[in-house]
Amino acid sequence: MRPTRGGLPGERADVVTLRHVAKAAGVSVSTVSRVLDDRATPSRSATAIRVRRIAEELGYRRNTFASNLRRGATATIGVLVPRLSDTVMALMFEAIGRAAGKHGYYSIVATSGDDPTDEWNGAQSLLERNVDGVILATSRTEDPLPDHLRQTGIPHVLVLRTDGESPSSIGDDETGGYLAVRHLVDLGHTDIAILSGPLFTSSATGRLAGARRAMAEAGLEPEPTWTIESGYGIEAGADAGERLFRNERRPTAIFAANDNLALGVWSAAHRHRILVGEDLALVGYNDIPLARLLPVPLTSVHTPFDQIASTAMDLLLDGGDDKAPVKKALPTLMPRQSSGPRR
Repeated sequence: MRPTRGGLPGERADVVTLRHVAKAAGVSVSTVSRVLDDRATPSRSATAIRVRRIAEELGYRRNTFASNLRRGATATIGVLVPRLSDTVMALMFEAIGRAAGKHGYYSIVATSGDDPTDEWNGAQSLLERNVDGVILATSRTEDPLPDHLRQTGIPHVLVLRTDGESPSSIGDDETGGYLAVRHLVDLGHTDIAILSGPLFTSSATGRLAGARRAMAEAGLEPEPTWTIESGYGIEAGADAGERLFRNERRPTAIFAANDNLALGVWSAAHRHRILVGEDLALVGYNDIPLARLLPVPLTSVHTPFDQIASTAMDLLLDGGDDKAPVKKALPTLMPRQSSGPRR
């Protein structure tokens, strides 16, 4: 009765997981987890007896790392972010802290910048503190750290960014990029610039793909020099804005792939006496608290940080989801005054 090659997609045939037991017993993974949790007094219900019998027949063996995580050996979760000076990363860490607290865990943070070596060192510093699992908001699309964590069996989840293999909880970035540019198109704009953010991240590539899809649907051909790869910081947005505004032909609308970039564009527009919301339509991404408090409130794509954090904790506690390793939360466009129609 052991699983064969015809079992669940992506699972090794020689490893029996909670999902195999759940499928064979016709119950949820969480039910199997509770029944096989040796901390609790064994239930004598018919369902529990059947689950334990099937687990034994399948040859299920408890995953030590996952079990330690569920037990809360140190009751701490390590969180690795590029920097806490980035409002998005600070909001993400706070949301993870709230989600972890609901499960009785405390979260601690380390920062890494965008350097792979610093990321590795940051992860090691968390693991040396015996955290029960790691949540990474740092992953590049080709990042050796998640692969190392997978190979060594260390419980981990990626948030906001994904490498497509490790368990990940992210926003649907392609949909978000599409919503942003579709909004500008619907307002009558055809001369649209896109600031993508760093294309070594899945968030930037997804938002750019969505933006391009919206333009293609409208029959618009992007001006090559108006699609600018950059960092995610305010300074990067200011530099990109200067490049766009110093030319005689300027875009009438800009989609910036995060709110920091949008704020940088705004500062460049001010220096060039361009009025956001009148001379220029501007849309950001993530909907940080400052966005709606600006003198001209910023249109932005709202990222549901708490939903992403809650899903990340569920993935961490359940040992991931082999059938759908990447979980996406839907973003929402928040139209405000900064995205005025073309004049």
